[in-house]
Amino acid sequence: MKIVFVVTLATCASVASTLAMAEGSSTIPPAAVAEATSVCQDCHGPQGNSVSSTFPRLNGQQADYIEAQLKNFRDHSRSDPHARAYMWGMASQLDDATIAGLAKYYSGQTPTQPQKGGALAAEGKNIFMNGVEAQNVPACQACHGEHGEGNSVIPRIAGQHANYLKTQLEAFRSTLRESDVMHANTKDMTDSQIEALVSYLAND
Repeated sequence: MKIVFVVTLATCASVASTLAMAEGSSTIPPAAVAEATSVCQDCHGPQGNSVSSTFPRLNGQQADYIEAQLKNFRDHSRSDPHARAYMWGMASQLDDATIAGLAKYYSGQTPTQPQKGGALAAEGKNIFMNGVEAQNVPACQACHGEHGEGNSVIPRIAGQHANYLKTQLEAFRSTLRESDVMHANTKDMTDSQIEALVSYLAND
């Protein structure tokens, strides 16, 4: 009798967990789920875990950041070459509800963890945690979080593709991608410092 009771409890727990997951996913508009699984995944991969460094990983990314960037793509206020080439057209037909749904969908996926084992990872960790005072480079963790997880409109950078991170940091440094804050933070970084930071944060 006890065995049957235990099994029943386990079954109820499993059903409750399944129902909770279903209830959570049901709050995402069907149009957003369809967009993610039939269009976005062609470049960004299943659940946003892309295999190509041309396209950033979106799994576990901050929802507010995704939503802000998609709106920037849609209204062309983000105008770096990568945005123009890939995302202006893709975002042009997205309404606010679908954008919010996509943000919720991707932010709910399991994030890719950084490898933290590159040859320059120790130097990169020091830059991330402490910055480079002599070059006015602040500690990245101050905004991006102790583990690079991001916060609200500040993106998760941990576990991103190495080449994608490198390209974006170089774009901020040169103002090819516009951001007063990120340009100020990267303008004096050397190529080797960028390589080290990426070595610590990325997963490829």
